[in-house]
Amino acid sequence: MRSICNYLIFQLRTFKKPNFTHYCSFSSSLNNGYINYKDTNHPFSSTNHFTYPISCLSFADCASFLKICIKQRSIEPGKQIHAQICVSGLSSNVILATKLVDLYCNCSELRYAHQMFDEMPKSNLFLWNVLIRGYAWDGPYDVSISLYRQLLDYGLVPDNFTFPFVLKACAALSNVKEGRDIHEHVVRTGWENDVFVGAALIDMYAKCGCVESARAVFDKIVCRDVVLWNSMIAAYAHNGHPEDALSLCSQMAFENERPTVATLVTVISASANSAALPQGREIHGFCLRQGFASQDKVLTALVDLYAKCGSVGIARRLFESLREKRVVAWNTMISGYAMHGYANDAVSLFEEMIRRGYKPDHITFVGVLSACRHGRFLDDGWRYFNKMVEDYRIDPTVQHYTCMVDLLGHTGRLKEARDLILQMRVRPDSAVWGSLLNACKIHKNVEMGELALEKLIELEPDDSGNYVILSNIYAQAGQWDGVARVRRMMMDRGIKKSVACSWIEVKNEVHAFLSGDTTHSMSDAIYAELERVTRLVNEAGYVPKTETVFHDIEDDEKTRMVCSHSERLAIAYGLISTPPGTRLLITKNLRACEDCHDFIKFVSKLTQREITIRDVNRYHHFNDGVCSCGDHW
Repeated sequence: MRSICNYLIFQLRTFKKPNFTHYCSFSSSLNNGYINYKDTNHPFSSTNHFTYPISCLSFADCASFLKICIKQRSIEPGKQIHAQICVSGLSSNVILATKLVDLYCNCSELRYAHQMFDEMPKSNLFLWNVLIRGYAWDGPYDVSISLYRQLLDYGLVPDNFTFPFVLKACAALSNVKEGRDIHEHVVRTGWENDVFVGAALIDMYAKCGCVESARAVFDKIVCRDVVLWNSMIAAYAHNGHPEDALSLCSQMAFENERPTVATLVTVISASANSAALPQGREIHGFCLRQGFASQDKVLTALVDLYAKCGSVGIARRLFESLREKRVVAWNTMISGYAMHGYANDAVSLFEEMIRRGYKPDHITFVGVLSACRHGRFLDDGWRYFNKMVEDYRIDPTVQHYTCMVDLLGHTGRLKEARDLILQMRVRPDSAVWGSLLNACKIHKNVEMGELALEKLIELEPDDSGNYVILSNIYAQAGQWDGVARVRRMMMDRGIKKSVACSWIEVKNEVHAFLSGDTTHSMSDAIYAELERVTRLVNEAGYVPKTETVFHDIEDDEKTRMVCSHSERLAIAYGLISTPPGTRLLITKNLRACEDCHDFIKFVSKLTQREITIRDVNRYHHFNDGVCSCGDHW
């Protein structure tokens, strides 16, 4: 405590001039050793201005001004007042000391807060709550839990402020075991039906992936407020259950609890992240019926939804309807164009954003650099990268470097890509080395591919995809001993190759297909349609690229293997299950192969269908024999 006092007394000689306003009745400022304040309840009074020398502050003055500092998070004035408290003999006052601990916690000065806390009596629950809250906000989170345990040892009973704070710490650590123990204590102390504690429990379980436990908490609380509803909807949304989130949102409206903007943004984002367009359209309709369609935050979320679900045209129309285009909206639309391969549109929109005077952030540049890599705009990519660093003083993140490595790699600049990785200001992650490995596969560079896999094994040793790519590089080069070596390595480590799977949704029902799949109830009809379409595309000039099959087998067997890839089966099912002209949307868990890419271009032209493939990397829009990626992927 003495070291704090000595430091703070020194602060009395180093005043700054912050301005801050009391939330209730007066405003004040510190200036050259004096506090100047005025009564804001009587702003036009000629006698409402007062000046106090800081050395004359009474107990009541200190308490009032500390309240202002806490409200405005004004740490320097607070330190000066603390110094005066020390020299005026008020430092032992529990009320003032508690306010100081609150101030330091609010201003993330937890070292000072904890040191003061250690010198104080421990019978005040509010004091414990303040410090537990500070660590729950800023970490280390385990200290928050430790303080909670100490609180119990002192014989204090937690209340509906203690529990939400310590549960927040458990959520940050994904410590569900500790969270369940605290939940049991919540039940024993009778706080389970409190909406604040309930919302914290739901959030904790959701962030630990325990959605059913979160729902059990929600169902036990009879009197629910909008925060509780939003917590449960967010729990579903963030754990990949958009249908349940939407259903709960409808139930919320049915029970006369009006959804908020936060409710709808959460549900829309859930549908966007899972590319659930039917649910997204239903939510859009719900927004229109509930009068939220004109809210810019909701509209921005809808822009993101339609962009991620493949309807980039609708996304752009909604974007243009925004009354205020915040940076987040520009970012969403630019990234949407980039994701779908519309590189020119993304770059054009970025330039428009700059012309209109908006300041791009690091996310903006991830979007525009992603567009450059998809469009293979090497010069533009370097120009924007340098502009980001030099003009906007934005330090490149791993995402920015990944875009540039991918761009350099795909344009054949493998040595430059490797050199950029070695010069990165941040530690390269698996995405960076994975981009280089993919480029090595495209350009058949065995030596650099081996280097990339070596780094990837250090970062993610159990990812089967990396081993498969190097195996394919060896196969392209005819180095079958290398292929065998990689397979032995995978077997020794118990690593299995991921199985390719494609999905298509027809009449609100999802149908999944594996390569060579014959388990579907309409399997005979699907293969008959696939055979018919294959015959048509062969007559139109399609020639199978059997080099994409990396096995030392005969060409006829290679042709048979590529002709039954999962996305082709999904397309064949879509053709026989939907009316002519209906757009088909296929989702695949792996990257589509070059042969299927060519095949689908022919299919889109001959069937006069728009076919969209969402693979693990991006969207491909096939229409009239052309893909939106321009064959740059």
